[in-house]
Amino acid sequence: MDGTQDIPNLDQISEQQADPTLQKASGSTDAKPKVRTESKSGAQRPPLNRFTTSHENVLHENFIGAIDQGTTSSRFIIFDGVGEPVAMHQIEFEQKYPESGWHEHDPWELVSSVETCIEEATKKFLEKGHKVSDIKAIGLTNQRETTLVWDAETGEPLHNAIAWPDTRTKGLVREFKERKGDQNLSAICGIPLSTYPSCLKLVWMLRHVPEVQKAYDEGRLCFGTVDSWLIYNLNGGKEKNVFVTDSTNASRTMFMNLHTCQYDDELLSFFDLDRTKLRLPKIVPSSCADAYGTLSKGILKGLKIAGCLGDQSSALVGQQGFTPGSAKNTYGTGCFLLYNVGEKPTISTHGLLATVAYDFGRNRKPVYALEGSVAVAGSGVKFLMNNMGFIAHAEKVSELASTVDDNGGLVFVTAFSGLFAPYWIDDAKGTIFGITQHTQRGHIARATLEATCFQTKAILDAMEKDSGHALSDLAVDGGMSNSNICMQVCQEDDHTQSNIIGIPVNRPAMRETTALGAAIAAGFAVDIWKEFSELKAINQKNRMVFEPEVTPEESQKMFKKWDRAVSMCRGWLDVDEVTER
Repeated sequence: MDGTQDIPNLDQISEQQADPTLQKASGSTDAKPKVRTESKSGAQRPPLNRFTTSHENVLHENFIGAIDQGTTSSRFIIFDGVGEPVAMHQIEFEQKYPESGWHEHDPWELVSSVETCIEEATKKFLEKGHKVSDIKAIGLTNQRETTLVWDAETGEPLHNAIAWPDTRTKGLVREFKERKGDQNLSAICGIPLSTYPSCLKLVWMLRHVPEVQKAYDEGRLCFGTVDSWLIYNLNGGKEKNVFVTDSTNASRTMFMNLHTCQYDDELLSFFDLDRTKLRLPKIVPSSCADAYGTLSKGILKGLKIAGCLGDQSSALVGQQGFTPGSAKNTYGTGCFLLYNVGEKPTISTHGLLATVAYDFGRNRKPVYALEGSVAVAGSGVKFLMNNMGFIAHAEKVSELASTVDDNGGLVFVTAFSGLFAPYWIDDAKGTIFGITQHTQRGHIARATLEATCFQTKAILDAMEKDSGHALSDLAVDGGMSNSNICMQVCQEDDHTQSNIIGIPVNRPAMRETTALGAAIAAGFAVDIWKEFSELKAINQKNRMVFEPEVTPEESQKMFKKWDRAVSMCRGWLDVDEVTER
């Protein structure tokens, strides 16, 4: 892995590196976890109704490239005929933290990291005997909500990108929640006010960065999320002026009407934004052959960009979550659970977000999802590594957690920046309960992994209430899903994911599902596939299914202890500590 930082990227940890207990979980005689491995013939996993077909190896001679621009790194992956990565390159880029709670990226570094990854991955592809012409299109997936502004006349950014975990807008959240109409926002756009969406990041820049306000007043301020910025620049910037976004990304701004998938004047007016002054990217389908332009330079110059999805939507597509009731959970820097609700949005009354799952155009209706997000997942592991010095490398967390048989009575509420869905508590702080003189580092490591699992359980419970029916299994991906300890139990008293949620946890062998989703979107646009049913062979072999090993009553007892800890971590910040600086 190439990178400019020494912080490991959890998404890149290999299965064996990430979990020393993997061989035990795969069937060794000295461990007894309930794990099923799916048939090598590519059989579909029960019980979700997944699409099937007699077609296989659809991509055998039609490779697809995928840009995966994440929170800590950019990568470019070229997939082969069965959805396996043939070549890839990844670069980590600098994380900027100007003040406590602030998180920024250099806009040009986002672009350059992607361009370098495309060049280097394609060189590796060519070294294997393939041709540039074998790559039929490129898809893009990106971190959502991260907000950029630039000058339409020069193409130059006017501020660093404000990253999605940034919490500088806490004061603005409180201010706007006092406005008339606040309660109507979720019904229109599916998202409640929080530091999470892009809207208040833009408002903050208008108030605090004179150059941004001036450009807005003069009608030359371009606003966009990472997808818009990358597509704009990959096409050549202001010369070509390809200024678009897809509905999965636009749905995270609080500017788009979820029912029409178009910008809404009522929403813009609520945030004091004049549509005649602010330049907004055109909203287009996630899969579209003629909306995203082509690469303007480099080894793949002229290649069509044909798909675009926000990262979590892309992971749902990559997991083939095409039927209502399908769900996936991505364990990365944060943790994001998406649940397919079909062609009509479900507005949550239990603390969840309503969002666009994907929109493949061509007279297909957009598909919607309920979403729950956990602020701290992989970043909790990095906290143990960078702040506490418990481990030298992120992949060692499972090894440390396996040094103890259970959590030793610990509960770690990892509310480093408050708690996201379904709690939405912004005055909470990270708190560890149950420390005794017998507490060891392994207990804290295990409690850190469990924190993500407990929050996933809370989100699934909320989804059941909103949708009216329970989930039957959960597809997982992302760096922390490499940990068998996190996904499933190996000791009687472990409180990990399959036990806590009480349903099977389903993990694919190839975990680059986010990038795969972008490749699928691009493939549909250029007619490599025409129906979802043609995707049977993609990433279905050797899936592992982690079964729960405790009764529902035992699972609920575990969760009750977590819920008590959440209630006790509230109120650590006074109002004046969370107001805008």
